[in-house]
Amino acid sequence: MRSLVLDCSSGISGDMTVAALIDLGADASKLKAVLDSLPDRQFEIKISRVKKSALDACNFSVLLKNGEPHSDHDMQYLFGQDSAQKPTETFHVHAPARAHDHEHDHEEHLRGHGHEHEANAVPGEHSHHDLPHAHGHRHLTDVLALIARTCATEKAKALAAKIFTIIAEAEAKAHGVTIDEVHFHEVGALDSIIDILSVAVLLDDLKVDEVIVPSLCEGHGQIRCQHGVLPIPVPAVAHIAAQYGLTLSPAPVYGELITPTGAAIVAAVKTSDSLPERYVIKQTGFGAGKREYSRPSLLRAMIIESETDIEGDRVVKLETNIDDTTPEILGYALEKIYAEGALEAWFTPVFMKKGRPAYLLTVLTSEGLRRNIENVIFRETTTIGIRRTTMRRTTLVRRPASVQTPWGAVEVKECILPDGSSRFYPEYETLKQIASDKGLALRDVYEAVLKNAQR
Repeated sequence: MRSLVLDCSSGISGDMTVAALIDLGADASKLKAVLDSLPDRQFEIKISRVKKSALDACNFSVLLKNGEPHSDHDMQYLFGQDSAQKPTETFHVHAPARAHDHEHDHEEHLRGHGHEHEANAVPGEHSHHDLPHAHGHRHLTDVLALIARTCATEKAKALAAKIFTIIAEAEAKAHGVTIDEVHFHEVGALDSIIDILSVAVLLDDLKVDEVIVPSLCEGHGQIRCQHGVLPIPVPAVAHIAAQYGLTLSPAPVYGELITPTGAAIVAAVKTSDSLPERYVIKQTGFGAGKREYSRPSLLRAMIIESETDIEGDRVVKLETNIDDTTPEILGYALEKIYAEGALEAWFTPVFMKKGRPAYLLTVLTSEGLRRNIENVIFRETTTIGIRRTTMRRTTLVRRPASVQTPWGAVEVKECILPDGSSRFYPEYETLKQIASDKGLALRDVYEAVLKNAQR
């Protein structure tokens, strides 16, 4: 089991997460290619090294090329009395600040150039086709449309869309509006689009089986934003934590450690909050924040592999009987359950009292995702109760592998059997793409990839 561990004992933000994943070994060149394909390229990114409490860390910065200030890093404004300054507005209803301290060294510039604008658009200016609501505001649908037009994988696009939707839902709840009424400032939203899309691309590149967040610490006090002074955690973070069952730990720090973007990332990707009983650390990385607090702003990321033993790991089995829902609605519910991160889910035909035909819905999931999946089941079906059982399971060690084929390198999953031998499983979506692009039978592609893997 290959797992990503995010140690958020000093909080989490979008740029901290991007930096930590790059430092962990995710491919920055793949990230550059995706960011180059963004229709709005009024930005430049920097990847640099900084020192935090004598520890070497990666720093990721987004520089907007329109001259907008990044005053969300200004400690005097955020927590002092300097009302002359205003923070960069990312979300119209709340400015989710990026995190912590700021240093640069050995900077690597990755500019947002890539493909040119449409034929008659002036480079550096906004094309109305590329940029919805130019010089105004972007709604969630506009942001998702920008993400959809990049060259990111479908999996990365889906994750970025999920993170943005979580933020939009929280902001809508905080301000008593619908999600369609939440709009993003056209300038400020760009750096959040880059942070969120970057996290999705880098996570997709790392190919982990699960994401463990054992600690999620938040500071205390108040923080200034465009609409005044707000308590910490800010309303959007509080709503995300409540909706997705995030467990927060208080830190002895006056200030905001968890930004709305950081909370949304955890809500979207976390599968567990408990480390396995035995594991091996394979890689480590540190992402630096840009605010300066009493606690060094560092997000530590680790890739670990757990050792399968006779005890196995724990899963939660959810069950409920449903006898008054159409098959189409049940199918849609199953899609939503998988999208929420379920390990497995299925329907079994059953007969209930008085001979009524029904379906037994069974879901296997981690304890960390249980509440989220229960919410999906209650929302998408007519059930009024869900049974749950905690179970142990024994699993094979799994790891990603790459196999050379006539169509190039293909990703497969390698499972290690107890005797040390390997078994390979080609990834369906990859095979489907090859078969579609080359006009081949899916079965032929599967057999060719499997044959090369076994060699």
